[in-house]
Amino acid sequence: MTTDIGEFAQEFFQEIISDSDARGEFTEDIFFEKFCDHLMAAGEIDSADRAAYQSPPRQGIRVDGYGGEPDSGCLSLIVSDFHQSPDISRLSGTEMDRILERPSRFLRKVFDSQWRNALEETSPAFGLADLVCQRWAETNRVRLFLISNRELSSRIDGRVADAFDGRTVSYSVWDIRRLHRFATMGHGREDIEIDLEKDFGAPLPVLPAHQSKGRHESYLVTVPGIVLAEIYDRWGARLLEQNVRVFLQARGKVNRGIRKTIETEPAMFFAYNNGLTTTAESVSLARSDGSLLLRRIKNFQVVNGGQTMASIHAAHRGKKDMSEVFVQMKLSVVDAERAAEIVPSISEFANTQNRVSAADFFANHPFHVRIEEFSRRIFAPSPDGTFRESKWFYERARGQYADARALLTQAARKKFDLEYPRSQLFSKTDIAKYVNVWQGKPHTVSLGAQKNFADFASAIGREWEKDADRFSETWYREAVAKAIIFRAAERIVSNQAWYQGGFRANVVAYAIAKMGHDIGKSGGSVNFEAVWKCQSASSGIEAAITLAGGMVHEILTSPPEGISNITEWAKKQACWERVRALSVTWPIELADGLMSAEEKRSAHSHGRRGQKMLNGIQAQMAVVKAGSSFWTEALAWGREQELLTAKEIGIVASATQIPTRIPSEAQSVKVMDVLGKLRDAGYPRQL
Repeated sequence: MTTDIGEFAQEFFQEIISDSDARGEFTEDIFFEKFCDHLMAAGEIDSADRAAYQSPPRQGIRVDGYGGEPDSGCLSLIVSDFHQSPDISRLSGTEMDRILERPSRFLRKVFDSQWRNALEETSPAFGLADLVCQRWAETNRVRLFLISNRELSSRIDGRVADAFDGRTVSYSVWDIRRLHRFATMGHGREDIEIDLEKDFGAPLPVLPAHQSKGRHESYLVTVPGIVLAEIYDRWGARLLEQNVRVFLQARGKVNRGIRKTIETEPAMFFAYNNGLTTTAESVSLARSDGSLLLRRIKNFQVVNGGQTMASIHAAHRGKKDMSEVFVQMKLSVVDAERAAEIVPSISEFANTQNRVSAADFFANHPFHVRIEEFSRRIFAPSPDGTFRESKWFYERARGQYADARALLTQAARKKFDLEYPRSQLFSKTDIAKYVNVWQGKPHTVSLGAQKNFADFASAIGREWEKDADRFSETWYREAVAKAIIFRAAERIVSNQAWYQGGFRANVVAYAIAKMGHDIGKSGGSVNFEAVWKCQSASSGIEAAITLAGGMVHEILTSPPEGISNITEWAKKQACWERVRALSVTWPIELADGLMSAEEKRSAHSHGRRGQKMLNGIQAQMAVVKAGSSFWTEALAWGREQELLTAKEIGIVASATQIPTRIPSEAQSVKVMDVLGKLRDAGYPRQL
């Protein structure tokens, strides 16, 4: 990965410029989007919506967007400082204060009804102002973010929090150096350093739950509810990034039970609650009067019990008495190098009280591994008729693309860029967006990358369990075709006379979803294979998107009474119902890019058969590579635990004859299935 901040700044700037040219958007909009992607990845905000407003200079009011969750009690306002140069320039403390004062003024002006009503009703600024007023009673703190591709002076420590209308107002500056540090440190979050002794009253007694020579450390801890609430108040959802339940709604039965216990029987909380399963990269311990004390925790993560933690925090915020609330916590210390391997397993095995799809433990889920493998192997057809073919690069883990380029020589990097153009890079959240619009979920896509991805993960998990073979090369090519259409729609919308900036992402999602809905209703399907072969959308599809875009824009910018924020209106099922009910006379040429439903089923059936054959080959290779001794030991363990049926014993026994006899592809698939059963029961050896 690039370590030089100057090179990083240049690449970041060029990425913004190239995306701006390709997508027909202002560089400031692209800067906001890309920078906020990092803020969301860092856990600073849960979502980011563009809502740009800038007053005449003498008034000094500006805001570029907002983020966060409506029910979190926190309002996040974002202001941008985009320097139109790849060279790093200095951001002084005086400039920082002046820029941060602009969203502060916006916040104060929001409550001036005369000023607010003077804004254009369909503008993002009016929508944001109205939203702030509506939710102010539930807001208990405000965070103002400054994002900049300049470098903040090293003499500036930060800006002291203050207050407005009884709410704490804190400030966070993300300059190019902080962004570089985050992006190049293993693509993880910025370190979470919890000092129990200094910041949370006192260290906590712990009980070791590991042998001295074990590969990792484990501890049992009893944590006061007030301490958990204060930790969550400081770091919020960043503590839950490994936790599949971060996406579950706070209105679930488990949360209602937690809240009821806190309110009516706080002394019984420890007895009733399952507690937390947590991890950390390292801990600092001390001994006092014969007791072992936990003093500090680095990169603390809640992999099971996120609902418990968030509910305790909500109760604390609601002024509930937490003095009798205590929570049992299992803490596993896992070093950073092994975290990617071990933490998903801890999370998967810990989350058993409610069924959770395996796709929720996502980056390492076989779906993503398979899509990544396709993207490294399958060449896309050359759109210009030359012999130079390229590939689409699927980034299942953040930073894979940059890592792949970083260690190459200059000549090798040029070759890499030709094979994997940056314009053909797509991520997990991208594929979730491209697929979900065709599933009739533009309102879900409008919720933002993280929530849309959660919905996608759940659906993919269910589908994978039913029929993993449907995710074949055919499915992959279709997903890339959907990416091509989505990006074409972005360009088309930007070029329309009615488009005045703002809400483009919502218009694109709804226009494609409406087109897909009507095509499906008529019994047809887009010929995604043709889009893949041409690496472009047909003229008929583009004409249809142009038509739908204008009609959708009209509905989005005309929300029903009581809703002023267009972005929030786009997130509602009612908005999709209104768009879906539209009567559209589609362009005649759209038919040229369609295929029948029967043709689509045939293509997917063929792809499924091909994937099944590929699975057999891969299983046979894995079985043979493991060798007879591996399978002899697995068979003995399974027998000792009395886990295997007579048929399963015979299946595994066939693999113990390697290399004298080689199991067939079909036998190998069954052998791997039995191994999965043994692992579920605790068999420790890995292939």
